[in-house]
Amino acid sequence: MDAHGHHSRFRFAPIFEWLIAAGFLAATVWAGTMIVSELKGVSRRRPAAAAALPAVNVPAVVPARAVFVPLLPLADGQELRIGDTLASVAARLGRAAESGRQAVDRGRIGERLTRFYEYAGSRFILVFEPIERDGDVRVAAIYLQ
Repeated sequence: MDAHGHHSRFRFAPIFEWLIAAGFLAATVWAGTMIVSELKGVSRRRPAAAAALPAVNVPAVVPARAVFVPLLPLADGQELRIGDTLASVAARLGRAAESGRQAVDRGRIGERLTRFYEYAGSRFILVFEPIERDGDVRVAAIYLQ
């Protein structure tokens, strides 16, 4: 016993509370860094992933050397994008831009049309298919030759 008549005891409660607080702080910092690094990673990966992976399976008529692009700026200031309708592409480019080569095969939801174009000094291939049943036929992929 000590001078006051109490047994000397080491108190664990304050140490335990500090350890719990330190653990919560470490977990919060870890979670925050994971979220920030994931957000940075998504913004870096998104353009590369979009350019690397075509939206559709590559039709057999597309040459192996053709390169998939999600957007095609043309020399005359126009541009073609995935999602453009067949009618809007025809209106912008006209029939004269079609090289005469085209192929029809089975797509995800119906017929898929692959057309070859030469326009304003560019040679490219557009793959058209509906994105939903009974929907408009739209550009599903763009390939540069």
